[in-house]
Amino acid sequence: MTKILSLTILLLAIMPTFAAVKDTPHAVKTLEIYKTIIEIPTVAGRGKVPEMAAYLAKEFRAVGFQDEDIQIIPTGETVGMTVRYQGNGSVDKPILLLGHMDVVEALDKDWERPPYKLAQDDKYFYGRGTIDNKLGITMLSSTFIRLKKEGFVPNRDIFLVFTGDEETGMVTTKMLANERPELANAEYALNSDAGGGDLDKTGKAIAYLVQAAEKTYVSFELTLRNKGGHSSRPRPDNAIYELSTALLNIRDYHFPVRWSDMTREFFKVSGAQLGGELGKAMTAFADDPSNKKASDRLEIESSFVGTTRTTCITTMLKAGHAENALPQSATATVNCRIFPGVSVAQVKQRLQKVVKNDAIEFVTLDTPVESPISELRDDVMGAIKKAVHARYPDLQIIAYMESGGTDGKHFRKAGIPTWALSSAFMNPDEMFAHGLNERLPKKTFYDGLDHWSIILKELTGK
Repeated sequence: MTKILSLTILLLAIMPTFAAVKDTPHAVKTLEIYKTIIEIPTVAGRGKVPEMAAYLAKEFRAVGFQDEDIQIIPTGETVGMTVRYQGNGSVDKPILLLGHMDVVEALDKDWERPPYKLAQDDKYFYGRGTIDNKLGITMLSSTFIRLKKEGFVPNRDIFLVFTGDEETGMVTTKMLANERPELANAEYALNSDAGGGDLDKTGKAIAYLVQAAEKTYVSFELTLRNKGGHSSRPRPDNAIYELSTALLNIRDYHFPVRWSDMTREFFKVSGAQLGGELGKAMTAFADDPSNKKASDRLEIESSFVGTTRTTCITTMLKAGHAENALPQSATATVNCRIFPGVSVAQVKQRLQKVVKNDAIEFVTLDTPVESPISELRDDVMGAIKKAVHARYPDLQIIAYMESGGTDGKHFRKAGIPTWALSSAFMNPDEMFAHGLNERLPKKTFYDGLDHWSIILKELTGK
């Protein structure tokens, strides 16, 4: 009876606090922004990113941001956007805060709930972009609004830098990273689109991750041509069969294991926290990256294979022109994520050897971006620690390399050190970004309301 009474008292003590957080003006405005922008389907081809940017601009103007400080830059069907929070000039170089307004397509017929309506239950918010990256856009925007209302004056200019096509061609990203003089002299950038805290299945915080590097994203088109013929007269040199053999060779090839001091530290800390058989493999790899048993174990773990080596995988196929004709060509798209320090040319040359067919044509798609590692800064890490430890005291903070790609790589390439530090804490198994029924724990939404305020005040309030 005493234990039940104690538990009841504890719950009563906690519940009003949680309710009070949700009812604060900052929380209400943040949820309002979140709901509004999730319900604007900013998917490539729909032309809705300008609508979202116009809505955000209206919200910024409402709290005193001037027209000259809000820039919406059209680029094709989409837009890029910047918002300048004017500082007092004590420090010359500004800080950039990155996020992207576009999302990956989601089909109503596939989802349990309409993807472009913010739904919720007791535990989660649901909708396309609830994680990637309308959470980041929301938290950065509501933080600017909050600080403006408080009368906060930073010691330097701070720019929101919102891109409109991160999920596709990154045209707005390249423009903002390379063509805007007011952004070019930034001291560094902080990205809302990666990083964040990891929780285990019980909800315990394991570590907070700061993204400091990204793999190079590149796709190759492999084409095999043939003079073809009538399907009733098969020939041994069939373009589809020969290309298939080449693709199986790529499947079976393992790129060499690679590492950096940052990835070894990541595995050392994460392995100790995770424990179990996988945790032991992580710590063994950290101790000795040449440990084949450890690297082989990590290679079959989708969450970590990209941290140990370059990867290439076939993602698309196109072949033949008629069901009653031999194929005159067969084309495959092979997507690679290349470890920092390895060039696109090196990977292309390796694949050309792996396929074992000199007749295959290789074409590099688009213009790959090779970006450097951003070395950690004490002031930035100190601000991150203050924000993270306000929620999870003494939690370990680890730098890591992203296997995917974000806007950050273009800013790094442009000479602006960039670190990603989302406000979200999640179990990695619940990371449904780009997938079905994307969702965000409500707890991490409300717990993260102060994340960016703490960081910006620590970095620019002195």
